[in-house]
Parts: sequence; structure tokens; C-alpha cells
Amino acid sequence: MKRCATPPKRATRKRSVISASVFKNGQGVTQDYQEAVKWFRRSAEQGDPVAQCYLGVCYLNGAGVPQEFGEAAKWLREAAEQNDPAAQFNLGMLYETGQGVPQNYAEAVKWYRESAERGYPAAQFNLGVFYETGQVVPQNFKLAVKWYRDAAEQECAPAQCNLGLCYQTGRGVEQNQQEAVKWFIRAARQGDKTAQHNLGLHYASQEIAETTEAAEESP
Repeated sequence: MKRCATPPKRATRKRSVISASVFKNGQGVTQDYQEAVKWFRRSAEQGDPVAQCYLGVCYLNGAGVPQEFGEAAKWLREAAEQNDPAAQFNLGMLYETGQGVPQNYAEAVKWYRESAERGYPAAQFNLGVFYETGQVVPQNFKLAVKWYRDAAEQECAPAQCNLGLCYQTGRGVEQNQQEAVKWFIRAARQGDKTAQHNLGLHYASQEIAETTEAAEESP
């Protein structure tokens, strides 16, 4: 993908992205997605991958422009091919769901992997799910745990919950209830409902076990 090489154009692209982000987030100005899209587009058309990703996400969510998955895929691909990890993740999502592109799980995994290897936690989590379920890739619990852990350590709550489940069941790691509870707690504190449920079950079963043990020891 061609990039503008001269310093003035790189500086212009940078200013355009910053300006668009200000309008998108409402920092010191009234939040205005249409104005944000205008500046994202200006920078994206000059080849800036961050702006291309933002513009693609605007089309994906219908923010400042009509929702259009084909346009979202177009701009996300432009950015993904320049190694923008957020764009790679979102492009993977489009391939997984078949929005704007033909549904293709192998392409989804390809882009999740590209993004995951650049440290993007949501992509790491999704890649872990593919390895745990054995869809498209050979089922591999150890690799699932590896990607869950990478995402969990970046505070991705669903990954923390799934890592806790792996420790609870001994899938891909040695079974360890303390580690399971540790990760359930971290996910639960972020509002993950599955982790909260699992944590409740853990404490309920622990209380039942202690009550039963006490009853058995009583004369």
C-alpha cells in the first residue's frame, strides 16, 4: 500500500487524525461524528492507516455516515494491509459474520492472528476461542490458553473468564481451582456475567462442602 513519503504530508495526515478524534470524542468541541468522518476521510485518502481504521469503524457502526458494511470492509482492509491491529481485528470480525464480505472463517482467523500477534487483546481472545473449539484450526487447548492469557493480562474480561474455565476444568493447563477463582474475580470485577455466575457457583459449592464436612464431623 502506497504511503505519502514527504514530511509535510505525514504531518498533515497526523493533524487530520487528531482533529477527527477531537470531534469524535467531543474533546473541547461538540461531539460531531459527521465532522469526524470528514477529517478521517481526508487523512484516510492520503493513506493513513489509523484514519482508515477509524473511517471503517464509522461505516461499521453508522456513526456520521449511513451504516455500510461494504465501505467498512474497504477501509478496514486498506488499514489492515498496513498492519493496523485494530483494523485487522475488525476485518476479521466482518469475515466471521459475513458482513460486507463473504463469510469466511479461514480469512477471519487469518486476520485475527495478524492482529493478535501485534498484541490486540480482542483478537487474541477470538483466536483463543477458535483454538478451543477447533473451528478452522486444529483444536489445541494449550494454544487456546496461550492466547487467552495474553488477552487476560491486558484486562480483556471474556479472556479472563475463559482462562478461569480452563484452570477449572484442566483444559490446556494443570487443573488449579485457586487460579480459576483468581481469573473469575478479575473478570467479574469488570462486569463479566459468566465470571460472576461461575464465581457464585464456586463459593456456593465451597460453602456446601464446608457445611457437609462440619456435619460429618459433629457427634
